[in-house]
Amino acid sequence: MHSLLNVATDLEERNPIGVVPPINVNPYRAACVDCRVSSLCLPTGLCKHGNDRFSELIRQRIRIKKGYGLYHANDPLEYLYAVRLGSFKTCFANAEGQGLVTNFWMPGDTMGCDAISTNRHVCSAFALEDSEVCLIPYQRLESLAHEFPFLQQSLNRLLSSEIVREHKRLLMMCNLTAEERMASFLLGLSKRYVERGFSAHSFVLRMSRDDIASYLGLRLETVCRCIAHLRHLDIVQFSGRTVEILNLPGLKVLEHGYSKGSAANQ
Repeated sequence: MHSLLNVATDLEERNPIGVVPPINVNPYRAACVDCRVSSLCLPTGLCKHGNDRFSELIRQRIRIKKGYGLYHANDPLEYLYAVRLGSFKTCFANAEGQGLVTNFWMPGDTMGCDAISTNRHVCSAFALEDSEVCLIPYQRLESLAHEFPFLQQSLNRLLSSEIVREHKRLLMMCNLTAEERMASFLLGLSKRYVERGFSAHSFVLRMSRDDIASYLGLRLETVCRCIAHLRHLDIVQFSGRTVEILNLPGLKVLEHGYSKGSAANQ
């Protein structure tokens, strides 16, 4: 397994101008204590000693520039990646990031679990903006989880939440209309922003409309028609990538299919 010092070199070889050299975290200071999204990150329910031990794993962070890859499909499992700043998309993609989008990741999310079952990543991860992640060496994390049951439970919850998310997305793709999918997507983002201490009504879409269409299993034209219909209903206002939810209850009604008319067919 590569050392932590090699990870930046590996990433730079893939994307020569996309990665800033890793930041060394002060080993005498708990790296997670000052992080504003630590409550959403992997270790929950640990005692102080357990938190200190977990923080010892976080010795480096790396910064990824917008549009560049953090890891790619078929890369070996070495780390889980805790998003500290910025945002990412994961997708079944080529080296340029084009392909089927599987998820969007925000600060507090932990990426890389797709590799746990086979020890190789199934998806590729690309930064949607200049971003920063904490590196969590997976083998050391596994060893620590044997010592602290709460950490193992946190890891289990993380894996379970990924399964639930995939099931919900599958149900969405199979059962919801285009308009319902768009409403569900915006409500999901709103909820995630609230969990991070931001407004439920106003936020910025870091992903492109092409990415949204890919994630929702829709054509770009359909997404644009859905957006136009939401504007027409005065439920959501879009200004570039800035979203203003004007009628949150109305958006929830649309999610459940009670609109007066469908904006678009798939």
